[in-house]
Amino acid sequence: MALSDIEPVNRESTAAIIARQLRDAIMTGALQPGTQLGEAELAARFQVSRGPLREAMQRLVSEGLLRSERHRGLFVIDLEPGDVYDIYAARAAIERAAVMRIMRGDRDRAIAELDDALAAMVDAVNDADPNAVSETDLRFHEALVRASGSRRLVRMARTLLIETRMCLAALQRTDQPAEDRVDEHTNLLAAMRGGDEARVLELLDAHMEDALTRLAPGTSLHSGPAPTVPDDGVDIAG
Repeated sequence: MALSDIEPVNRESTAAIIARQLRDAIMTGALQPGTQLGEAELAARFQVSRGPLREAMQRLVSEGLLRSERHRGLFVIDLEPGDVYDIYAARAAIERAAVMRIMRGDRDRAIAELDDALAAMVDAVNDADPNAVSETDLRFHEALVRASGSRRLVRMARTLLIETRMCLAALQRTDQPAEDRVDEHTNLLAAMRGGDEARVLELLDAHMEDALTRLAPGTSLHSGPAPTVPDDGVDIAG
């Protein structure tokens, strides 16, 4: 292949646009877990033929966001208790590593970034916008990992991005007041500002543990996932 044969990549295909919009709907909970996707309805909504729609949905199948059932069609994935455990166990490991790098590196720069992220979360709570609270919660943790300066940690965190968004969308439907979520992040940042690495790690573990037990009761980072119950996933649809 000659360089002249390479096609421009700045044009997003119809299938890519549809996949992005469906992905966003899954991440935010607009398409809830277990929802069946009907081709005819979606083709009419997007005003496209079934060809690019099928291509888009197959992309999401390959990403693990949709599951295919023989003779039934495509469904948004359900997160089982074991899935939620894996997500939070992985996040805890990544963010603990990030905290240790921050506390032994440029802590002031990291705190400045996290201050901005926390301020955005406070604004979202004051505006009574639950979707924005979840979004700013995610941005806080993204900033935490990014501030570590480790490209590998950032890359690993990104692989959990979509499933983390699904969990946070579900978390806003639990009985935890949004103000409590702000307090947890505020306390974590205060301990970081005070230079107490052990305390920061303790608060981070407690933060992850609280979210995990709300989303998957009976599951703990310390004792492992709850026993699997056939055909009874985590009700993250609320």
